[in-house]
Amino acid sequence: MVNVPDNNQKMFKNPILPGFYPDPSICRVDTDYYLVTSSFAYFPGIPIFHSNDLVNWKQIGHVLDRVSQLNLDGLGHSDGIYAPTIRYHEGTFYLTTTNVYGGGNFIVTAPDPCGPWSDPIWLPEAPGIDPSLFFDHDGRCYFLGTRPAPEGERYFGNYDIWLQELDLQSMTLIGEKYSLWRGALKDVCWPEGPHLYFKDGWYYLMIAEGGTDYFHAVTIARSQKITGPYEGNRANPILTHRHLGREYPIVNVGHADLVETQNGEWWMVVLGSRPYGGYYRNLGRETFLAPVVWEDGWPVVSPGTGRVEFNYVVPNLPESKKNEEPSRDDFNKEQLALYWNFLRTPRECFWSLTERPGWLRIKLKPEKLTDLANPAFIGRRQQHMNFTVNTLLEFVPASEGEVAGLVLLQSNKYQYRYEFTTIDGKGRLRLIRCCDGIEDELAAKEVNCNQLIMRIVAKGQNYSFYYCVPNEAVATLIEDVDGRILSTDVAGGFVGTYIGLFGTSNNRLTTNYVDFDWFEYTGED
Repeated sequence: MVNVPDNNQKMFKNPILPGFYPDPSICRVDTDYYLVTSSFAYFPGIPIFHSNDLVNWKQIGHVLDRVSQLNLDGLGHSDGIYAPTIRYHEGTFYLTTTNVYGGGNFIVTAPDPCGPWSDPIWLPEAPGIDPSLFFDHDGRCYFLGTRPAPEGERYFGNYDIWLQELDLQSMTLIGEKYSLWRGALKDVCWPEGPHLYFKDGWYYLMIAEGGTDYFHAVTIARSQKITGPYEGNRANPILTHRHLGREYPIVNVGHADLVETQNGEWWMVVLGSRPYGGYYRNLGRETFLAPVVWEDGWPVVSPGTGRVEFNYVVPNLPESKKNEEPSRDDFNKEQLALYWNFLRTPRECFWSLTERPGWLRIKLKPEKLTDLANPAFIGRRQQHMNFTVNTLLEFVPASEGEVAGLVLLQSNKYQYRYEFTTIDGKGRLRLIRCCDGIEDELAAKEVNCNQLIMRIVAKGQNYSFYYCVPNEAVATLIEDVDGRILSTDVAGGFVGTYIGLFGTSNNRLTTNYVDFDWFEYTGED
């Protein structure tokens, strides 16, 4: 059945979570749906969302929101928290994930998805990445993961999907480890992201393969015994866009999870990217939603087209209230909004919403945005191809090394810093491009005012930078700067672009700070 509307049917628009929200995992509890995504080196870790209709999602917190839960010290942007899986069993929520280079695989639990979640229960006997949990109908729990092939890695990406029973009382793995499947293709690269489901007497093992870039795909196998052997679907891959070409508007779809609604419909959440300005993906990997039907014992994704579409008929569910975050944050609440993040684990509180009520104060730190450290940075995701950012900054540098302003951040080696400082006792507004760790000053102007409105306007891959001194007209610093260095296709890695507020003393000790009165983000695609 093709998901085509008649005149009376409502449609929804993909992606359901725009911007850097990769590796989605979903679970249902009665009529409530919960979704989590990867967060890599950003803190708090693992944003968690709630919905009643699978389309309109509201962030209700972060799973890893305490320093005791999440050590990201010294990690690269694309290290840290990979591919979480969320499941619910007998009154408890379980989440398992990997802290890559930060401890390995672990599980956290909570009676309430809003938290607080437990401290990590580490599984040192669980190798690899991309863990998942499966609760069988007999009450037993199983842990799945992705590991290097037991016989040795014959080639890059020669991995293995494995399974072992998890004792829920001791939270330890017990019994034998079983190799389940290597994927659909011969000599497949990177079989990963496994999830198990039970339906009509069959265990279904759905995975991603091909790597998370252009060749990404979703494949599936089944068995009547949980430990296998597993038989691959002859129609594999059940979802991929790799055959559609690099000019297709949605690319690298994969790493999916399935959910059955209370009304018997099946849906898939899946990551994908929207390239623009060529094959460049500044937005990172986003979360999409696609319908699923079952035919002859196998799932068919997006029936009638076989690809993720931008528009579908809404699920047969009561509509949730649309969650539209206000475009402007006036910093007049006691806590930061949930869409704000830090970079790596903050070991000290360098920000305040109370020292100057109605303003966000960021205390300058010696650490820089080019360091693998926890700089004085607070950022949010870029979620649109075209966007405008405005903020009002008040800053009096105490020395020439002190700078503050806005940053467009892909990684420590790829970024645009729109910053205010002093040089020879005069205020200087400048744009610094950092590309592969090499810095260039693209534009600079003398601005002798300590309060500025700073503006960034992105039209596709053309980024323009403006400013306004109070009671004066808007002025241009530089226009049409190439934004492609903010894409993973240039920078590498797995993350999307962040837009942030920052201040640094550039390796000097200081007690100085920068104040932001408000921050505004608006966008369209």
